[in-house]
Amino acid sequence: MFSSLLAASLLSLALSASAFPEYRSLAGLSAAEVRAVARTFTSTPGAQPLPPAINDTSSKLVYDDAHPWEPLRPGDIRGPCPGLNTLASHGYLDRSGVATPGEIITAVQEGFNMGFDLAAFVTYAAFIVDGNHLTNLMSIGQKTPETGPDAPAPATIGGLNTHGAFEGDASTTRDDFALGSNFLFNETLFDQLSQAAIDFGSNGTLDINSAAVHRHNRILDSMARNPNFTFVIPRYLTAYAETTFPLAMFVSNQTSDSSMTLNLDDARSFFQNHKYPDNFFRRNGSYGNDEVGTLITEVFELFPDILPGNNEGAGNYVLDPNDPGFNGDGTCYAYYKQTNFTLSLYPDPTDELRTALQQNLATFYITLGDPTCEEVFPFGQ
Repeated sequence: MFSSLLAASLLSLALSASAFPEYRSLAGLSAAEVRAVARTFTSTPGAQPLPPAINDTSSKLVYDDAHPWEPLRPGDIRGPCPGLNTLASHGYLDRSGVATPGEIITAVQEGFNMGFDLAAFVTYAAFIVDGNHLTNLMSIGQKTPETGPDAPAPATIGGLNTHGAFEGDASTTRDDFALGSNFLFNETLFDQLSQAAIDFGSNGTLDINSAAVHRHNRILDSMARNPNFTFVIPRYLTAYAETTFPLAMFVSNQTSDSSMTLNLDDARSFFQNHKYPDNFFRRNGSYGNDEVGTLITEVFELFPDILPGNNEGAGNYVLDPNDPGFNGDGTCYAYYKQTNFTLSLYPDPTDELRTALQQNLATFYITLGDPTCEEVFPFGQ
């Protein structure tokens, strides 16, 4: 960690005009220092490249002396993702809940051993619609001035709480936006998750079977009660991925094939308290695109009756014939959809914002790996 003197020196350097030309580097600056830069300058740092992947993907103690759990301070932000909430409460992310995409990608690798490929894709799919392209900052929860100046409407820079941009309905332990809070822990939903574990899991724990039951039940409940229920890509993909994450990454010292089950006390620690269980070790081996694809398939095939669609009034679920779901190239479909959504948010960007958008969308395309789809350039090249 930086000493106070070194941090002060870096911040002083950051705030000098000569240190930051038109597109300045944020290398070496903490999220707090980046926020200070964002508040100080009219011309802000802009997009940044992907961070490197971590080299060591072995299991290791992550609830250690360098990453103690701390309760929320006034103004700290948490959101709909229990994993990111936990990383912030342990200091793998800035404890404020405001971070750069690079910090998020590194933190989920270090703290949970999420694979670099999966981490990069998910982070940028969210950031391009929920983050601030000029300051390179995003809230893991609610909208906040800590991410820097707003862009003109219809851009929102609303953070991960923003419904319908990346966050979506039928969450594991958060309510649908139309029915309640889409970011606060919901005890009733956790009780339903627990009951699924008791009724269908291995010895009362969360496993593939019980997690799939709860996933299916959550979708059916949203279909029945939420008149605005939307279940299309990207939410269609992330809902099933979200179901696998606790199985793969909330189990201490989880095996590379994610075969160990999750006990309910540890599940509550993450979902409600944003806290690693004591003596928590991250999983053995990274959990990347290949691994999540395998578990998603197992979950989906237990209840393969749900296809992408939307409610037209509560209880009236209508299929979307254009959405491939798991029957086509969902990743490319998500790329085009998120890219087009970004364009709708920024119809007339300034030159500086346009450059940042170009760079961030280029990075988003890179996160696809070796896609079958062609790159598009809605803001030019």
